[in-house]
Amino acid sequence: MYPIEELLFLAISALVCGINDWQKTVIFGDQKLEWLRKYFPYKNGICSPDTFERLFSAIDVTQFEECFRNWVNDISKLSQGEVIAIDGKTMRGSYDIAKGTNAQHIVSAYATQAHLSLGQEVVNQKSNEITAIPELLNLLSINGCVVTIDAMGCQHKIATKILDKNADYILAAKLNQKDLHEQIEKVFGLTRIADTDTNIDTGHGRVETRKCCVINDLTFLDGKEKWDGIKSIVKIETERYNKTTQLTNKEMRYYISSLNDSASIFNQNIRSHWAIENNLHWMLDVSFGEDQSRRRLKNHAVNYNIMAKTALGLLKNSPQKIPISHKKQKAILNDDFRAKILGV
Repeated sequence: MYPIEELLFLAISALVCGINDWQKTVIFGDQKLEWLRKYFPYKNGICSPDTFERLFSAIDVTQFEECFRNWVNDISKLSQGEVIAIDGKTMRGSYDIAKGTNAQHIVSAYATQAHLSLGQEVVNQKSNEITAIPELLNLLSINGCVVTIDAMGCQHKIATKILDKNADYILAAKLNQKDLHEQIEKVFGLTRIADTDTNIDTGHGRVETRKCCVINDLTFLDGKEKWDGIKSIVKIETERYNKTTQLTNKEMRYYISSLNDSASIFNQNIRSHWAIENNLHWMLDVSFGEDQSRRRLKNHAVNYNIMAKTALGLLKNSPQKIPISHKKQKAILNDDFRAKILGV
């Protein structure tokens, strides 16, 4: 009665309007049925919310993810040197106490300049991001890109995997790699730093100063042979001043990289990594209510995550330079604008 392409088209149409609830999606469909019929027959009208839930619970995640990646490849061409940020996010509302299952955790890859999620990998309940990241890298086409990963991904095999994909890496080095962390501290204490860059950023009631120091001479870095392709170590010193509390917070972070770039480029690329938090994870929570969602049945939560990323990519890449919230409001009111966002 309800062909899958009709349900998916209605779901994505509602999502670009900021509608993230199946009951409201059905109401939207009833009100916009004439517009929907420009593209699909909708012979039997709009289905019930339960039908949507059953569908998204039943769709095979692997196949759906492949469709998503194919769509991304069709609409985007990654530029040389594009920063691909990889990070994980837990969908907090997807746990099920009755069935004894934890909340779903997904590792995503985000193109920080193209503003697109390139793919995702679900972390197995009995595993962690260390095993999921190589699986995700296997699925991506990242030739000539720069992959940035937080400390969890600072692993020998992951560094090698990135190089095998003809990409470069910038990996955060923390105490989970104690020997490496200590060696980097030692080298920065012994070596004269020739290349530095300082960036000052203001906004949201705070002033942030970021100083980047780079060492390309790794003569004194013991154990460097364990890290394929390593060419540089990087130190980022951050000082944040809060105008409201008048408190200053200082932080120091270390990185290893297969690049031999200047401090200014490293400063910019490492800064770009946080786009996955601000422009993807935060948007999924605020614009699509992901953490508040109680989707638990089978594949429902993961498939909805894929749809939400699709909608966010469409909104981000629509040509009008207005906030996402304004685009969603305009999409729900203006049929022509909604059609332009969807590319139909």
